[in-house]
Amino acid sequence: MQNNTLIAVDLAKVVFEIAVSLTPGKVHEHHRRVPRDTFLDFFVNRPAATVIMEACSSAHFWARKIQALGHRVVLLPPLQVRPYVLRNKTDRTDTVGMLEAYRNADIRPVPVKTVEQQTLGTLHRIRSAWMAERTAKINTLRGLLREYGLTIPVGADKVVPQVTLFLADADSGIPDAAQPFFSELCFEIRELEQRVKLTERKLEAMAQQMPAVERLRTVPGIGLLIATALLAFVGDIHRFPSGRHLASYLGLTPREYSSGSRRRLGRISKRGDAYIRMLLIHGARSVLMRAKKMDQPDRLRTWALRLEKTSKHNTAAVALANKMARIAWALLKHNRDFESKPVAA
Repeated sequence: MQNNTLIAVDLAKVVFEIAVSLTPGKVHEHHRRVPRDTFLDFFVNRPAATVIMEACSSAHFWARKIQALGHRVVLLPPLQVRPYVLRNKTDRTDTVGMLEAYRNADIRPVPVKTVEQQTLGTLHRIRSAWMAERTAKINTLRGLLREYGLTIPVGADKVVPQVTLFLADADSGIPDAAQPFFSELCFEIRELEQRVKLTERKLEAMAQQMPAVERLRTVPGIGLLIATALLAFVGDIHRFPSGRHLASYLGLTPREYSSGSRRRLGRISKRGDAYIRMLLIHGARSVLMRAKKMDQPDRLRTWALRLEKTSKHNTAAVALANKMARIAWALLKHNRDFESKPVAA
């Protein structure tokens, strides 16, 4: 049975700072410079308490270890803890700031991720890094070849075949000294593409063991990447009271500038996870492009096309991404698949 003891931990690579509070607003015990090797020993013989940490590097790993010892772990967003750190920033003041931030009910904790969630997130991060590296090499090829008067058509898939044709043409104007390095760049791009496909195959294999992923993939515009990213980075969907809370968490709802009786809604807030927001907006764009080629689009696509006509394409894409996030919340909340509804006569 848990008591009212609060234990704040400032995580680090080698030495951890620990502060214990028995009553709100007061620190009763400071354990400075607890080594990593003996960190868990501090919690072994203690009564069950609430352990507060920032959701930073290694936080989920230590949270699972501490939970296994019978304690309750609360992870706080670091950006929301920072205003509670008074005066100089030290490990000691960081722990005091966590204790104060925990008392603010408006600060929502970050759920502790499972090993499976972290594995999905790891694959997404690695894939994103390889995609960024591939894009950088493609842009390098385009820029360097432009110096010799050679241009490549739009499209990432056209770069390597076009460069191969340039290298095979003796009259292309590429110096002999530079040709081996252009070939090496093409080889690296192909290798990165193979690595990306490898991560996608692994994600697909993991998704087959997750019914929630298959349920999300029934939504137009949500594929393998969006479905697995939602499970990896959002976690438990039940912590959101409604679909709008999830959309707001992803930064897809408008900023509000209100005072008195005047209410002003601006652009989307862009708060939350930028990676999932980017995937959802790209998925919405694909739905819009596909809907224009359909003879009888369903109710969702018809709504999106009608919105695009009265506003701009990007505005309609963001609005559709917002609706996709809300639909995803509803499907996960009620354990049901998406049902495509025809347009009412």
